[in-house]
Amino acid sequence: MDDTVGWLLDSDPALRWQVERDLLHAPDDVWQATRAKVATEGFGARLLALQDPDGQWAGGAYFPADFDFEGPEATDDAGQPWTATTWSLTALREWGLDASVLAGTVELLDANSRWEYDDLPYWGGEVDCCINALVLANGAWLGADVAAMLEWFDEHRMDDGGWNCGWVDGSVRSSVHSTLNTLKGLVAYEAITGRSTKDLRQPGEDYLLDRGLYRRLTTGEPVGPWALALVHPARWIHNVLSAAECVREASLLDGTPPDPRIADAIARIREQRQPDGTWLQARRHPGRVWFEVDVPAGEPSRWLTMSAMRVLDWWDGR
Repeated sequence: MDDTVGWLLDSDPALRWQVERDLLHAPDDVWQATRAKVATEGFGARLLALQDPDGQWAGGAYFPADFDFEGPEATDDAGQPWTATTWSLTALREWGLDASVLAGTVELLDANSRWEYDDLPYWGGEVDCCINALVLANGAWLGADVAAMLEWFDEHRMDDGGWNCGWVDGSVRSSVHSTLNTLKGLVAYEAITGRSTKDLRQPGEDYLLDRGLYRRLTTGEPVGPWALALVHPARWIHNVLSAAECVREASLLDGTPPDPRIADAIARIREQRQPDGTWLQARRHPGRVWFEVDVPAGEPSRWLTMSAMRVLDWWDGR
């Protein structure tokens, strides 16, 4: 354990402060000092330097300005690009950047950024649950007025308790991807603003919990080959560790113990621990990036190892 933690500490400030806070339980002033370095060192500083003068990244809201929706980059195999504004803001928020570093960005995006879908204004969101969940979380973090989106999520819930980005095309059953991403946005919004989202979250949480975070309700089989493949960054694509992290954060917000319905999911995470105490990167989701923040497939991942260790600490401490 000591060797593994030492290895985790030899990392970018965006990861190191989380190791200090969540695994070492260091005093607040210790991990907060490391967190402050995100703005001036490593991944955070590199991504901040790539912000456009108009407040965006790559000139677009969800896609880069030069993205060809009819070209080879738009195929499923190529993977979507991850460089535009929404994904860049999400990375900075998740890395722990202090929102004050981006002072003025809310106003710049309000004036200059429009969604590729119907040219809608940035802070109002669009029709995709996963995108709107990122807007909700990022807006709360930066101080934008995004509270109206809570009603949007309530109105667009499926009858089975979750959400599906395909509602606009007629989908009537929830998706684990859309439900997980929506829950992440609601949990982040509550953690940042202090405004409870529990009533809105609970049916979606039950949707995932009833499925053990990764199984089909009908057959008990994994919902897809990606469900047990641990990947960082997870992006919008569901995996069992990403789901367990979300459930953990919701549990900590609510002051409730881990739900026993995820016992098998925890076992699936635990069984992927290597003899040296690390977890391996299963793959990299394809698509254009500014720079890589984690290792190639098959190598020990500090991000996944930190994430798995804190989920197991939370579960084992119940």
